[in-house]
This record gives sequence, structure tokens and C-alpha cells, in this order.
Amino acid sequence: MPTPRAAAFGDSFAIGLSSLCLAHCLALPLVASLLPVAGAWAEAEWVHWLFVLLAAPVSLWTFLHPKRRTWLLIALAGAGLALLVGGAAGFPSHELETPLSVAGGLVLAGAHILNWRRRPRCHGGQA
Repeated sequence: MPTPRAAAFGDSFAIGLSSLCLAHCLALPLVASLLPVAGAWAEAEWVHWLFVLLAAPVSLWTFLHPKRRTWLLIALAGAGLALLVGGAAGFPSHELETPLSVAGGLVLAGAHILNWRRRPRCHGGQA
């Protein structure tokens, strides 16, 4: 069970990770057209799975805190993770890989932002 400070860090880390995922999905293909070496990173399947493998445990850790658990946010985060997995797996088609990954990253980041906004604030030296 993470402390409030650790949970806030987890949400912040997850938001940053989602931003990095979006940059990979949207900006890297543009860079790849300019630099051939970046093309390997833009199409590397393992990069997509790496984002999923980083996002899933961080999301579980931050959303399953017993005192702050909200089933709506858990469902939203689950939907975002499912979209990321669909994008990484190329399901239902390779053409939907980027739209699914982008949608999943946005949904998951949105869930983390909402979770972050719900965290207890520090008042009078207490967390």
C-alpha cells in the first residue's frame, strides 16, 4: 500500500510515461522520415510492449490503494491499458496500432490525472 506521497509520485510518473508514449506514437514517425536510424525505433514492436510493461504495474500500484480506490477510475485505467495492449499487439489490425496506442495513452493519462487530483493535500505539516 503506497503512502500518499508515493501514490502522488506514481501518478506523476504514469502521466510522464503516457506523455512519452504519445511522443513515441506521434512525433517519432515524423523524426523517422528525416533520420533513417529513428525509423527502427518508430516501428520497433518491443518499444510498444515496454510501455505496456511499465504502465501496467505503475497503474495497478496507484489505482489499487485501499483508501483511495474508485471503481470508475480503475475501469478507466483498465480501458486505457486494454487499448495500449491492443495497440502493442496490433489487434484488431496493424493499421489501428497507432490510434489504439494514442487513445490508450490519453485515457490512461486522464485516469492518472483524475487520480492525482483526488490525492490528499498537505495541511499543517500532515500528508
